[in-house]
Amino acid sequence: MKLLRKTVPLLVLVLCGLASVAQETASVNGVADIRSGSYAFTNVTIVKDAQTTITNATLIIKNGKIVAVANKAAIPADAVVVDGTGKFIYPSFIDLFADYGIATPTRTAGAFNFFAQAQLSTNTKGAFGSNQAIKSEVNGANLFNTDEAKAKSLREIGFGVVLTHQKDGIARGTGAVVDLSERKENLAMLKEKAASFFSFNKGTSTQSYPGSLMGSIALLRQTFLDAQWYKNKPATEGTNLSLQAWNNNLNLPLIFEANDKWNDLRADRIGDEFGYQFIIKAGQNEYQRIAEVKGTKASYILPLNFPAAIDVEDPNDTRFVSLADLKQWEMAPTNPAAFEKAGINFCLTAADLRDPKQFLPNLRKAIQYGLSEKTALDALTKVPAQLLNMYNETGSIEVGKLANFIITNGPIFADKTTILQNWVQGEKYVVKDDAGTEARGKYNLTIYNSNGNKNFVIDVKDNTSADLILNDTIATKYSNDGKSVKINFNETKKAKKGYRLSGSNNGKQWNGTGTDSTGASIVWSADFVSDLVTKIDSARREKPVSIGTLTYPNMAYGYTEMPKATTVLIKNATVWTSEKEGILLNTDVLIENGKIAAVGKNLENKNATIVDGTGKHVTAGIIDEHSHIAAASINEGGQSVTSEVRIADNLDPDDVDIYRQLGGGVTTSHILHGSANTIGGQTQLIKHRWGANDTALKFAGADPFIKFALGENVKRTPAQSNNRFPDSRMGVEQVQIDAFTRAKDYATALRGPNGKLVRRDLELDALVEIMERKRFITCHSYIQSEIVETMRFAEKFGFNINTFTHILEGYKVADKMKTHGVNVSTFSDWWAYKVEVQDAIPYNAGIMSKMGLNVAINSDDPEMARRLNQEAAKIVKYSGISEEDALNMVTINPAKMLHIDKQVGSIKKGKDADIVLWSDNPLSIYAKAEKTYVDGILYYDLAMDAAMRKNIAAERNRLIQKLLDEKKDGGATTPARGSVRRVNECETYDHGHGLLDIEDDDQN
Repeated sequence: MKLLRKTVPLLVLVLCGLASVAQETASVNGVADIRSGSYAFTNVTIVKDAQTTITNATLIIKNGKIVAVANKAAIPADAVVVDGTGKFIYPSFIDLFADYGIATPTRTAGAFNFFAQAQLSTNTKGAFGSNQAIKSEVNGANLFNTDEAKAKSLREIGFGVVLTHQKDGIARGTGAVVDLSERKENLAMLKEKAASFFSFNKGTSTQSYPGSLMGSIALLRQTFLDAQWYKNKPATEGTNLSLQAWNNNLNLPLIFEANDKWNDLRADRIGDEFGYQFIIKAGQNEYQRIAEVKGTKASYILPLNFPAAIDVEDPNDTRFVSLADLKQWEMAPTNPAAFEKAGINFCLTAADLRDPKQFLPNLRKAIQYGLSEKTALDALTKVPAQLLNMYNETGSIEVGKLANFIITNGPIFADKTTILQNWVQGEKYVVKDDAGTEARGKYNLTIYNSNGNKNFVIDVKDNTSADLILNDTIATKYSNDGKSVKINFNETKKAKKGYRLSGSNNGKQWNGTGTDSTGASIVWSADFVSDLVTKIDSARREKPVSIGTLTYPNMAYGYTEMPKATTVLIKNATVWTSEKEGILLNTDVLIENGKIAAVGKNLENKNATIVDGTGKHVTAGIIDEHSHIAAASINEGGQSVTSEVRIADNLDPDDVDIYRQLGGGVTTSHILHGSANTIGGQTQLIKHRWGANDTALKFAGADPFIKFALGENVKRTPAQSNNRFPDSRMGVEQVQIDAFTRAKDYATALRGPNGKLVRRDLELDALVEIMERKRFITCHSYIQSEIVETMRFAEKFGFNINTFTHILEGYKVADKMKTHGVNVSTFSDWWAYKVEVQDAIPYNAGIMSKMGLNVAINSDDPEMARRLNQEAAKIVKYSGISEEDALNMVTINPAKMLHIDKQVGSIKKGKDADIVLWSDNPLSIYAKAEKTYVDGILYYDLAMDAAMRKNIAAERNRLIQKLLDEKKDGGATTPARGSVRRVNECETYDHGHGLLDIEDDDQN
């Protein structure tokens, strides 16, 4: 019997949610049409789940539920019997990250226009929270409307159920589980509140805060704290529906859209901090850090939006495409396999695909790149159902579960397999007319002509593919639309003798007429013999995919293996100790276990690697007191006081400037918040451990600092229509005083009898730490009047400014700064690049140094940081200080102002082996950093760098050739575009105000 193609009418008596039969609430307009929806699918291969397959089986469904799955089952009298010979039945797929039926709000035009007035408070009306990016009160179920066009596109790729939500905001509220049927919304909805959703993206919010990744993280942390406080809030605090919903939603599965390997870790840390485990919606690059991803212990939702092949035919365009992007194109399809190999629980989503039709091809590509078919099926069925706590209702073909299944003409992951039908809660939806595929099987073909009959065997695979079986297997040109059949073939692969046949499809028998290669007319017929034998796990396997080597980071200058500390003895060098011993000639330095083990002459160690330092110079690693590298965002400019944000929350270990600055001898950098506001964010001290993860970058045990700022950047200008206080230098002072007055009152309240009822405020916590001398200030400054005012304000509240950075008018008030006890970090010879630096002079550092201040030279610029040794050398010219004192301005002096001089900053026994071997005097313009060690690990080596460059060129060429072949083979391509990287500095803003470089990371 042919597979019936009749679509079942919309049932009046249907399954909905967990009820066996839904009760119709609408009045009947006409004659009621109540049907049992009973079907029996016979002679079918049923894949119950990834582990269980039944051949020649029967599936019986009724009222939208599965009532029998067995090799032999009694067929009910009222069942419509469907012969499934040659067909496969799988459970329909489940997507946990959809927005089907829920429109995403659109952002107001010009929401982030830098020259427009800032929206400082929420414009959400009602008893909701203070930030409109927190939308925890939103319920997807209230927004859901069925959309047949979108449902159809998802059914066609195998999905029957989705978890849908509004993709807008940092806290997005709840999502609903719905099926992809044509039923009304109330009948399609299986679970009203199934999960709670979060992200780092503020979405359509036009509120100025947050304006950065670290601001989003701070807002999430503060909202978690506010929600905890709200549970026991004083009655006078009123109602906050956002916090109320937040608390209620925490009982649901929590899904966090991260979309990137580092964001995955950031999201997980937030969950860990407050005792919750997120399900994380990943990106395409987790394979690069799969060990760290596994360490989150989270379940993941993986998209399959692999990058398109890049059109690299034009070499002028291609030269700006980074090696990182080329490698990502090649390796992204390995992401699901990496998760499987690591034993990480995950499911798959069609989210992020521009065209849903790419889902199955991309899934098959992931299988080709190592993902097993069993894990792929689990990731589409069982795992998402389990994460929703709905596996007892859906996710497999089992008695009592929803009748959600797909019918295919072959194993689902095989290249030429077609989804024929998708049944959703017992309703049939035709995906592809399967009339032609019903002909699948082995046929005896007979050709009749005047010279005698000829017999052939034809294997029909589907409605477009058939092979002639003789001594060889010969492909034919074949088509079958269920009514007519066309077959063209040659008798052998080499012989030109062949036939062109056309006829009618009469079920198990075909017949028609045609011509042979001589033009003679013939008559033919074909008779069905048997079904084709199909292996269940038979997705066509290409030859093993060849891909490049994963590096850390996975880009230019990445290491195939992370370097390790070794014992090293540098012999006979000129050692600039930056200690009282001064400069030592013909001296050895021994490195053991990441530390400086000895400094002296004629040192010996049998286990050491000997480095000849003859004619060369050794210094401590350079320390940059003011840097903005290695961070995903720098300024949180949405408010005047943002002491709650932390650079540590958004470190970027893949910033190539880490490696480039190793090439300039930099081993430690102080990563500062920008200068957008009076009281900025918490800073992070890092070591240049290139290839390490974001946690390992951090300088362990270092005192915490925070960034303050004065001057033009803080107050901005009237031309920018600024309505964010302050708008004058006087206002800056008042912001300082107000913030610390609030912090002082807050600290008093915390210590009071009702301290447990005080709302925890992360902004004020950081300021209390300053007053308690547990956190230290680095202050962006230029004008002498502001410098003096800030010292007076700090003294009023009982603390000192630790460091004034920039400080270009410091020479005017050096005596006052000396009395206050502040450190100063400045530029060597920058001036006149804006109004407030017109009085800057290149003698500034020397004057402050001669006044007895601790002076450092900083970069505030990723390129200048590579030449800080030369910047220090300028002070010798301008101020006449010694070369040794000049070098100290980029070694021991910044170490002292950062409170790390016991660990780094000089060549001394017991200190961290952060050491640079220079080819010449380190203050010379001809000096090159030949070797740079951090913790005794050789992270940069001039010879190794040269070898890397050759490898990079070879790898680029290999990938370009591979892309050229892809295009030649007809693969789709996308135009080559320069890889853009933002270069951060003090005035970098997230919303379009950073310095964007066309980045070629392959050049050092």
